[in-house]
Amino acid sequence: MSIDKTGVLYIVATPIGHLADISARALEILRGVDLIAAEDTRHSARLLRHYGIEAPTVALHEHNEREQAARLMDRLRAGASIALLSDAGTPAISDPGYHLIRAAQDGGVHIVPIPGASALAAALSVSGQAADRFVFEGFLPNRAAARAQRLEALRQEIRTLVFYEAPHRIVETLAAMAEIFGADREATIVREISKIHETVHRDSLAALLEWVRGDPDQQRGEIVLVVRGAEAPMESDIQPDVQRVLETLAAELPLRQAAALAAKLTGVSRNRLYELGLRLKTR
Repeated sequence: MSIDKTGVLYIVATPIGHLADISARALEILRGVDLIAAEDTRHSARLLRHYGIEAPTVALHEHNEREQAARLMDRLRAGASIALLSDAGTPAISDPGYHLIRAAQDGGVHIVPIPGASALAAALSVSGQAADRFVFEGFLPNRAAARAQRLEALRQEIRTLVFYEAPHRIVETLAAMAEIFGADREATIVREISKIHETVHRDSLAALLEWVRGDPDQQRGEIVLVVRGAEAPMESDIQPDVQRVLETLAAELPLRQAAALAAKLTGVSRNRLYELGLRLKTR
């Protein structure tokens, strides 16, 4: 495979743990670009050495991204090909890259995603929580008051909630979630994905808090929290018999068709029935 080396920015996903979790296409891109912009050049050096990749690297992280983006844009305008890497997973997903990508778009630079590992997708896939509709919140605020405020704003969210969390805050975060979301709300801890101590544990928030408090090993490594959404409230002005019609039809038809047919049968707005159906699906 040949790569276009005329002013191209490649957004390259890299392994989140196991070094074998990288695509052949990603390796070919990394071997062919003029420059690699890495969140931490020392961290990425392990991956690059493992695969014998010798392209020059430059650091692009949260503290220098705006300044570094301007320099990299000069290289891209001059025809260079650059690969953007985060420490692990897909760049710009709770990692640096946003400012460079925006600048490249505004500057007419060709941007190519090279898909691969993502802790978000991997955690959802094994969580046992509904993954058809979800909200990704990234990292919660560091301060307790701000964290509680954010969680309170999400308390009635019916979609599955996904968070990244630092190991030194996991106990505080689980305690806050149990208090605000309710001790019985179900959640899944997905820790150290694709690494030796990979853990997937689903339980109530109260039970997860007790488990993590009692096992210091669960307070280490990279952590994703996947929390079940809130129970969908009943529509006060949609009668139970109308809901039963919708549920019966939705069991046999795609939701949009079921909502349209239920609307004809009951006289209730199709859009309102569709929204009700979406909420019922997340229960």
